[in-house]
Amino acid sequence: MIRLAIIGDIGSGKSYVAKQFGYPVFNADAEVVKLYRKNRKCYYKLKKALPNYITSFPVKKIKLSKAIMANRANLKKIIKIVHPEVRNRMNNFIKKNRNKKFVILDIPLLIENKLNKKKDILIFVDAKKKEINKRLKKRHNISVKILKKFQLPVELKKKKANFIIKNNFKSNSIKKNVKIVLKKILLNA
Repeated sequence: MIRLAIIGDIGSGKSYVAKQFGYPVFNADAEVVKLYRKNRKCYYKLKKALPNYITSFPVKKIKLSKAIMANRANLKKIIKIVHPEVRNRMNNFIKKNRNKKFVILDIPLLIENKLNKKKDILIFVDAKKKEINKRLKKRHNISVKILKKFQLPVELKKKKANFIIKNNFKSNSIKKNVKIVLKKILLNA
């Protein structure tokens, strides 16, 4: 199995590009949302760590954002609870899909959290700042600003990448670029 890790700036279209490969995708953001909505164990841990903010189930992201804005130390508490759960889910996903030719890892802080392995193929999604900003304005949430602080500089991620896919937000061009990257990977495998 070859692990393809999709990296790039927030709002660059990483999740969309990840889906275009046509192989199983582990989407860390989606897993976090599931944790907040469905995992009572996670809720109780967060409630214990942040009793002034987490008061009801399911956990609301806005409450977590408020906790972080009130005190940055709260972010460490959240990470300590949420990241091990996401890591477990990622490991289960990889085990479940070990017979697939490829698995796609869509994890925003992959490099920052040292989740990538040496053999992983890093694919950087490159999009114009103007397009990214237009997309981020639609999101209207505090967590984007918080996440930005924890990401490595975009240029550093780009240098670490094995491949770069330009995202002009036109699906035909992205699909074509994904096919080209897959061919190159298979030739070198």
